[in-house]
Amino acid sequence: MPKIISYNVNGIRAAMNKGWLNWVKAAAPDIVLLQEIKAQPEQLNLADFEEAGYAHHYWHPAQKKGYSGVAILSRQKPDHVEVGCGNALYDFEGRILRADYGDVSVMSVYMPSGTTGDERQQFKYGFLDFFQTYIDTLKKKRKKLIIGGDWNICHKPIDIHNPVSNAKTSGFLPEEREWIGKFIDSGFIDSFRAFNQEPHQYTWWSQRFNSRARNLGWRIDYNMVSQSLEKQLKRAAILPEAVHSDHCPILVDVDF
Repeated sequence: MPKIISYNVNGIRAAMNKGWLNWVKAAAPDIVLLQEIKAQPEQLNLADFEEAGYAHHYWHPAQKKGYSGVAILSRQKPDHVEVGCGNALYDFEGRILRADYGDVSVMSVYMPSGTTGDERQQFKYGFLDFFQTYIDTLKKKRKKLIIGGDWNICHKPIDIHNPVSNAKTSGFLPEEREWIGKFIDSGFIDSFRAFNQEPHQYTWWSQRFNSRARNLGWRIDYNMVSQSLEKQLKRAAILPEAVHSDHCPILVDVDF
């Protein structure tokens, strides 16, 4: 049963300096989906990942140094790897990477943030529109999808520590929340909420105001699983004890 962990590491070199690779060895996932790697493969010692048990590793860095980028580490060799999404605007920023295992596809996604101003918020809306169409098209040939990553959106008030004061904040805007609701309705399961309906479950904390220690967070990282895999969905969890980033990892077990 493949155990998949998705983790926005906020710079893979910084995370490795904090013992991230030892944590991965102990957690022993079959597939690791990474976001915000902020590095080119040539800046890393790739043998480190192979020694940790991930003989197969795939990288889609941003063209801009020290920014964005996604990766997939895998124990098993995928049948096919799709680097990027074919849209130069988003591929320039290294946002989508997919690995196919039989009839199941596993994708690492890093959605844009709109927190730096209106221009990037509009860029984010453009990405959201594109991504829904992209996935709708992909589903015609790859029906079984597991899409893990940093979606940069809280879906519901339960997913954010202060929904009232954040009602006009990027990441919890009505349009973003509506979009992610419609995305789920298009044929996906928010795997964590399939198992856990408790409040105060977050995956990202501001680095200000001692937010993490006080658990004043946002749930913006998701493993979305195709409804066709519902019977094979065994477990999902947030792993807040891992502290290599301002995000924490999220886990899903899917029997395929």
